[in-house]
Amino acid sequence: MFISTEILRAATAVPFDVVTCLAECSAALGSQTMQANETGEMEAACHCGMVRFRVKLTDGFKTVRRCTCSYCRMRGAVAVSADVGGITIDAGEEALTVYRFNTGVAQHYFCSRCGIYTHHRRRSNPNQYGVNVACLKGVSPFDFEDVPVIDGINHPKDKGKGYEIVGHLRYVRAEERPEAPA
Repeated sequence: MFISTEILRAATAVPFDVVTCLAECSAALGSQTMQANETGEMEAACHCGMVRFRVKLTDGFKTVRRCTCSYCRMRGAVAVSADVGGITIDAGEEALTVYRFNTGVAQHYFCSRCGIYTHHRRRSNPNQYGVNVACLKGVSPFDFEDVPVIDGINHPKDKGKGYEIVGHLRYVRAEERPEAPA
C-alpha cells in the first residue's frame, strides 16, 4: 500500500506534524515478517556479527526515516527510534566505535571490524537512539515502501522547532523476471 500522491504533495509543500506523517507513511508495514520477542525486543547485529544487541523500538516501525545531514546522506541508512535504555548490547561492546562531528552531541556507533553503523544517540533528542533497520533481524531497508526524509541540514536544535519532512524515499519492486535459461 502506497501513500497517495495528494499526501505526498502536501507533505513536501508545507511543514506539518512529523509524527503523523511518519505513522501514515509506515502504514504498509503490517505485512512484514519482523518479529519481536516476548519482551517486545528485537535481535540485532552488525554485518560480521561481532556486535550483537537487542532493541525495543519506541513506536514500532512508525518512526522509520532518513535524514539529509552530511553524515546520514553519506551513510544512507534507514533508522527507527528506541528510547535510551531500549538497547542492550549482548556482545561486542568493545568493538563499537563512536563518531562525532560538528557540535559533537550526537554519538554515531559503528562496528570497528566490519564498519557497519548500528545506532546513534540523537542530537535532536538525547533521550533517544536511532537504530539502523538493516541491523534488525529479519528487517531490510527495502521492506519499507515509503520512507520520509527529514531535513537534517537545518537541524531542529538550530532552528528551535521540530523536524521538517523534505521528501520521501520510495522503493518499488521490479516485476518478477523469468529465470535465465541454463
